[in-house]
Amino acid sequence: MPRERLRRTAPLARFVARATGEAALTALRRRLREERSVESHLRAAERYAQLFGESKGALMKAAQMFSYAAIRFAVPLELQTIYQSAFERLLDDAPPMAPALARAVVEHELGERLDAAFAAFEPEPLAAASIGQVHAARLHDGREVAVKVQYPGVAEAIRADLANAELLASFLTFAIGAMFPRGQRLDLRNAAREIGARIEEELDYQLEASRQSGFAEHYRGHPFIRVPNVIDELSTPRVLTQELMRGLSWKEALTAEQALRDQWAEAIHRFLYGSMYRLQRLNADPHPGNFLFHDDGSVTCLDFGSVKQFEVEHALMLRAIFRECLRNDVLGTWRASVEAGAWSSSDPVTPEEAFAYWHGDNALVWASGRFVATPGYVAKGIARRYSPIGPSSNALRHLRLPPELALMVRIEIALTSLIGRLRAGNDWASFAAEYCEDAEPVTEMGKRERAFFDRREKERVAEAEAR
Repeated sequence: MPRERLRRTAPLARFVARATGEAALTALRRRLREERSVESHLRAAERYAQLFGESKGALMKAAQMFSYAAIRFAVPLELQTIYQSAFERLLDDAPPMAPALARAVVEHELGERLDAAFAAFEPEPLAAASIGQVHAARLHDGREVAVKVQYPGVAEAIRADLANAELLASFLTFAIGAMFPRGQRLDLRNAAREIGARIEEELDYQLEASRQSGFAEHYRGHPFIRVPNVIDELSTPRVLTQELMRGLSWKEALTAEQALRDQWAEAIHRFLYGSMYRLQRLNADPHPGNFLFHDDGSVTCLDFGSVKQFEVEHALMLRAIFRECLRNDVLGTWRASVEAGAWSSSDPVTPEEAFAYWHGDNALVWASGRFVATPGYVAKGIARRYSPIGPSSNALRHLRLPPELALMVRIEIALTSLIGRLRAGNDWASFAAEYCEDAEPVTEMGKRERAFFDRREKERVAEAEAR
């Protein structure tokens, strides 16, 4: 694993420069050299997937986003699937470290021999990702567990990546397709630092274990959201042991029947946004490799290394804006946006433009009745919302967002992209009504979840009164 800053950032710099340059030429030569152009992109995608996979860390995380997000590449639309297919392997099938090295890390961290800690330990990993790889194991009491082992040197490598905030900011702009156009009042360097801080926190597996335990307790007994329990005595800053969960992979989920894909999309939606509104906590790395899918419509949520604890006022401000949008109140949306600091009352932005920015043509938030998403619809929606020359360009140009809310953009892109890839359908507006106005659930899953949390609240009150 290369650790020096120059060696690590060189592939990223080449990727940004090469892909951007090729975009200008592709349209001119496509007709005459279509076959050769496709072949060159196939080779490029494989080359960069290998480079990012070997680099691990923050660079690999950037590449993972290409595998699922409906973002605008600097290549023609019809070639995007080439890069997505190549980078999709990085979700859970990156180049692993040698079994002997993984064993050495575990024994060093736990301070005992592997056979003393585990009755069995599979030398080949179940999955290899950006910061560590996961091995199946069995405890001496018979419990099956998953052991996440951090790559040696990955901490130094990630810090080298994050030291180059300028390049990461440029890549952020390139990857999301001019999401942050020139003139917008969002400091890309600070946004990159905020995202980088979440990535750096992922290096501390004890911090992750603490966060995961909090989520596991919150969702314990939930009808369709599962979080594995942590084995604290076998967890350290570089080793995380948790109960082993089995389920369908992302690739398998994509080929399941429609009803299941609808349920899985709803479960992920409720996990991400429900956690933010109920706990003021947001899992900031919701890529598809972090979920397991089950035949009863439930989802297991994995990897809590990147979690953002929101200030209560930030969650309330977002809730107020979306509540006014739900009511189709243009002036109310404008006032809530100004109070949240999104725009100043003196900005050259009209209330109608502000309302259109939040509401716009976004059926995955505001559509009443069943709406089925597609990857194409999601990609167009992201472009409409963030294009510097689109219908929201003026509102976007003057928008002020604190850097920490840059994570909300990441979540929005990730979630809508997952929904689009699953081609899931639902009454999406009913979710927003639940989150923002405490409306009664419309869907069957929503009703089951409301009953679960109502029961938990009654139990909490009863326990408090008993004390």
